[in-house]
Amino acid sequence: MSDLDATQQPRAVHPPPPPAGPRIARQRVAQPHGWWGMVLFLCSEATIFGSLIGTYYYLDFHVAHWPPIWIEPPKITASAAATGGLILTTPMLWAAVRAARRAARGQAMAWVAFAFCVQAAYLGVQIVLFTNDLNTFTPHGSAYGSIYFTLLAAHHAHVLVGLILDLGILWKLWRHGLDRYWMIGLRGLALYWYVVNALAVLVVVTVLSPSF
Repeated sequence: MSDLDATQQPRAVHPPPPPAGPRIARQRVAQPHGWWGMVLFLCSEATIFGSLIGTYYYLDFHVAHWPPIWIEPPKITASAAATGGLILTTPMLWAAVRAARRAARGQAMAWVAFAFCVQAAYLGVQIVLFTNDLNTFTPHGSAYGSIYFTLLAAHHAHVLVGLILDLGILWKLWRHGLDRYWMIGLRGLALYWYVVNALAVLVVVTVLSPSF
């Protein structure tokens, strides 16, 4: 083959290397520090909710009427249905993490975005119910009103924080891809929602318990 023919041969095109984040995640033998940081944070949050739920039942056991006779027990249907929708986001975030481990960034972002929409709808429904309750009774009128609104407000605040984290992770995955840092961030986000969803079940069972 002449030198001219050799120069005309197409050069081999090598595919770009896969992102490092998924490869490192598959090779880990221990959880990263960021994951453990989220675990410690969520332990403190679970303690807060444990105290609030314990306070709710403590007050319940020490009064003759719970809620007070002038307050109608909460309706079950809307709150239970909204909480069921929130629980459905748990497998969505699990799927996002699994997609990220396969280096499928688009799929991971799609699952997070889908979960965000459901979680935002949940918060919207809960805000409407919360506002309707405020028009019926207030946190200052009774011990029931105080713990009822405190427990729900704390939970709704955690849902709002989770929505902000969703947007932050989506932005970072879009800008930086599945590098090692944001792989840990995605796992931390999923862990956060696993715990918040579990707490949502405990909260809704607690506040709806007078209606059972």
